[in-house]
Amino acid sequence: MSMNLKKIIGYLIIACITFNSCKEAPKTVVKTTPIVFTKEGELSIKKQKTDTLITTLDIEFAQSEYETQTGLMYRKGMKDNEGMLFIFDDERMHSFYMKNTEFPLDIIYIKADSTIASFQENAQPFDETGLSSKVPIKYVLEINGGLAEKWHLEVGDKIEFSKNN
Repeated sequence: MSMNLKKIIGYLIIACITFNSCKEAPKTVVKTTPIVFTKEGELSIKKQKTDTLITTLDIEFAQSEYETQTGLMYRKGMKDNEGMLFIFDDERMHSFYMKNTEFPLDIIYIKADSTIASFQENAQPFDETGLSSKVPIKYVLEINGGLAEKWHLEVGDKIEFSKNN
């Protein structure tokens, strides 16, 4: 084989490798099952001074480490009569964030005596900023953004909840 023919074949091999490696790999579609709300109990919120019922919610519980880390991530939304109640082993400061959460939430921080201690209203989707309880708490209730204002919730209002059998 002549030297020119070897060079031409070499260039062709390099060109083939280069052009084939530049092609985009076919995109794969990952199918996921949507996470749906599962009613595990009920929660009532009452006014502190009058003991008047403000609202009753169907709730899911977050108690395990995985459940408390994941919360409402990867969901498209909830109904206004649904919420998630986080239950911690002890009363202490907690911080939440909205990583991978696709809709605004009101985060209600609740003391061990079941009274509302503080709020984070309209926490924004996908925001990874820490949202502190500012005081020691034992429970956190997450509801759709704007409901705390709509229901006129106040520090000192009380919750009661029960688990399904």
